[in-house]
Amino acid sequence: MQLGINVMRPSIRFGLWGPDLAETAEMVRRAESLGYESAWTAEASGTDAVTPLGWIAAQTTTIKLGTSIMQIAGRSPGTTAMTAATLDVLSGSRFILGLGVSGAAVVEAWHSQAYGKPLAKTAEYVEVVRKILRREGPVEHHGEYYDIPYQGPGSTGLADPIQLMFRPPRRRIPIYLAAMGERNVQLALNIAEGVIPAFYSPFKEDVFFGGTPAAERKDFHVAPFVYIAVGDDLDACRDRVRPGFAFWLGVMGSRKVNYYNEFVQRMGYEQAAKNVAQLYLEGRPGEAARNVPDALIDEMSLCGPPARIKDLLDPWKESAVTTMICSGMDAPTMELMAELVN
Repeated sequence: MQLGINVMRPSIRFGLWGPDLAETAEMVRRAESLGYESAWTAEASGTDAVTPLGWIAAQTTTIKLGTSIMQIAGRSPGTTAMTAATLDVLSGSRFILGLGVSGAAVVEAWHSQAYGKPLAKTAEYVEVVRKILRREGPVEHHGEYYDIPYQGPGSTGLADPIQLMFRPPRRRIPIYLAAMGERNVQLALNIAEGVIPAFYSPFKEDVFFGGTPAAERKDFHVAPFVYIAVGDDLDACRDRVRPGFAFWLGVMGSRKVNYYNEFVQRMGYEQAAKNVAQLYLEGRPGEAARNVPDALIDEMSLCGPPARIKDLLDPWKESAVTTMICSGMDAPTMELMAELVN
């Protein structure tokens, strides 16, 4: 399936930040020099996704900077719009605003609010952020989730609509949505510039897109996370990425709902996904990791000797993927991926 721009570029991703910030900065600068398309940060309940990008922006000049993702529940639309506009100024218009609702466990346990209806909340949130960034006048919006100016219980009634106090360099900053379910992916196609899947299979794109006509969005970006493990011992490389898969399938969600696990089930690994989750929830993460199938790893990641990875890349290059957000990178792997993908 050819959906978006028919060019795939490598990118680099950082999750929780380690203590060696100088090494991290050097990695991003190296990625920039190798022609990497973008660098991405993440957040859950540890380091936030925004602050590191401001720091990276000061040490780079051309590489795009994205959040994968900023949690919708963690910021009002006004705060997100201000942050996006500020990062775009600081980076010289290199910012990509990656957004997602996160999971119910994080939203309610960490951000102290009801999870609500994720599709409706996301659509309304993006609408308000876009409106603020366009800066066409004072912002007024009264929806199911966002009431601007607030007119609900406890309101003073003293607030008039206001607008962003400076003109952003770009009135339409690219927005990518974290999505894996069919309706979430469709929402991204309808309102965003791109989609960020935590997992992706270049062999089952029709399942991912749910039969969406490919011709409708030629300008759409598909930017999945992809684990990379390079080495002569294929089994050892697979073992390096197993814990990551097991973690997402096991605990990235509540005991009742795990969207990542549901996605892998849709991709044809129903029993394996259930087994991994059960083992992880029983407190056996090592055994859970060992139960991640080799076929799943080979379908959704790149493992093994350089020649094997080169061959595995062919279906990715022919897919709808435009940005491969690589995880598990070291300097030699970064150079290899730059050589094979660019």
